[in-house]
Amino acid sequence: MAEIIRMPRLSDTMEEGNIVSWLKNEGDPVSVGDVLAEVETDKATMDLESFHSGTLIYVGIKEGPVPVDGIIAIIGSKDDDVQALLKEAEANNPAPAKEESSTSTPSPSPSPSPTPAAATPAAPVHTPQATAPVAEYTGETKASPLARKMAEERGINLSYVTGSGENGRIIKRDVENYSAHGGAPSGGVGMALLPGVNYGDNPVSQMRKTIARRLGESKFTAPHFYLTSEINMDTAIQARKAINEEEGVKVSFNDMIVKASAYALRKNPDVNASWHGDKITIHTDINIGVAVAIEDGLVVPVVRNVDRLSLPMINAQVKALAKKARDKKIQPADMQGNTFTISNLGMFDIDEFTAIINPPDACILAVGSIVQKPIVKDGQLAVGNLMKVTLSCDHRIVDGVTGAKFLQSLKFVLENPIRMFA
Repeated sequence: MAEIIRMPRLSDTMEEGNIVSWLKNEGDPVSVGDVLAEVETDKATMDLESFHSGTLIYVGIKEGPVPVDGIIAIIGSKDDDVQALLKEAEANNPAPAKEESSTSTPSPSPSPSPTPAAATPAAPVHTPQATAPVAEYTGETKASPLARKMAEERGINLSYVTGSGENGRIIKRDVENYSAHGGAPSGGVGMALLPGVNYGDNPVSQMRKTIARRLGESKFTAPHFYLTSEINMDTAIQARKAINEEEGVKVSFNDMIVKASAYALRKNPDVNASWHGDKITIHTDINIGVAVAIEDGLVVPVVRNVDRLSLPMINAQVKALAKKARDKKIQPADMQGNTFTISNLGMFDIDEFTAIINPPDACILAVGSIVQKPIVKDGQLAVGNLMKVTLSCDHRIVDGVTGAKFLQSLKFVLENPIRMFA
């Protein structure tokens, strides 16, 4: 019996999947467990595994976006009538029309919850694959003969041109685009374009689409307000140094902030909450999402039950989740269930910023750098290590006093880190 393979819904934020490549071609035999294709979701590129045996008799689209539940393939026998199967499938379970891809090279995000796909005979396995790598820059200028001739005629230094051909090779359209955008000619004083950067128009990845949609909805739906506090980190610096002196133990300031946030959330449970339209859920568990920047955007892995974890345990979990995110091996289950989120840009010398709430959370904490500043201590002028944090609050859930009390608790425990171990 022929089996219709539809685009599965891999998270509650997913509206379409992007076919990156097929590992099987029409006419190939297929066994249970074979990987059919690579599918880019809003979080990672994942393998689409077959749950059926037979022959791949139909491939709906070679590359490009397909709406959730859209037909992408049929597995059956060579004698099956493909057109009849397609008509029957559409009649029984009509899916959204497939969007044709405008390009054959799709480009390679925060806490989705997976939902099962209806009538989905294929589902992803747990081994995501990275999208096609960008060619490494070696200093050698690779260009087609036509591109070289055009560059010579136009006085263009090819070392300034970024190639879009195979393995970064410069082709005709790269020279044309460079000229059209006013690129610096050979001998000019303009700075060279960075190698490996896809200048010009680029297709929007599934991850970037999801970031735009979810955070746009959050910013313009949830009434944000912001509270900023400055925390003296002198004692926290001493505590971290003492902890890291123990062999085999390393913790970061971010780990301490995660742990301190769990303390403050336990003291202020109204902040550990979610908005659901007709109800507000105050959570018993403290699951903190830690924003991680990756090449394609932003993902928010979740560290669960933070209040029950030691600082070294938090450090190990955050590192493992961040590595999975950067390796594109993170799963939807790793990014669901957050009750609070932290975004830390302190390592980039950002003193202070505001973050957009990660729905359905009530708040997100934006953490800046630790900066040495003059302070008054015991009536004397001294140098202090100060860190600014800004709490973005959803006013539908959290009022100003509630947010301020949370920051007071956070400030107290970071300035008295011994309370993290109490």
